[in-house]
Amino acid sequence: MNIQRQRIELQTSGHGDMHDLTGQVAKLVAESGVRTGWVHLFNVGSTAVIGTIEFEPGLERDLPELLQRLIPPGRHYGHEAAWHDGNAHSHLQATLLGPELTVPIDEGRLTLGTWQQIFHLECDIKPRHRTIVVTIHGQT
Repeated sequence: MNIQRQRIELQTSGHGDMHDLTGQVAKLVAESGVRTGWVHLFNVGSTAVIGTIEFEPGLERDLPELLQRLIPPGRHYGHEAAWHDGNAHSHLQATLLGPELTVPIDEGRLTLGTWQQIFHLECDIKPRHRTIVVTIHGQT
């Protein structure tokens, strides 16, 4: 069994900034030599998301807009009463979608659909430096 840990570092521009991580993750998997197993990605921090989507301009716009409609900015959140930092909705949006993703590895490649890519979405209101921990586990 082979286990490797890597990191992907990102600089985001603030709420709604999405990054396609598929190429970077595929490269790490290929370099690992793992033929069968899984790769797990985890965003360090409570206001960003990891997931899969068809990474194209329409959905790149639609997903953050949908989150803003479902959980809009506002001062009525309990987090705002405690911290007054304007990002309660950011925490809630990120919690809704989650900070992690696991993708199977088969024959040394990510098992993703034709139109399925791995994305990172910034939910915070400020630009952030993000670290994504990538754990690759499997047989070589």
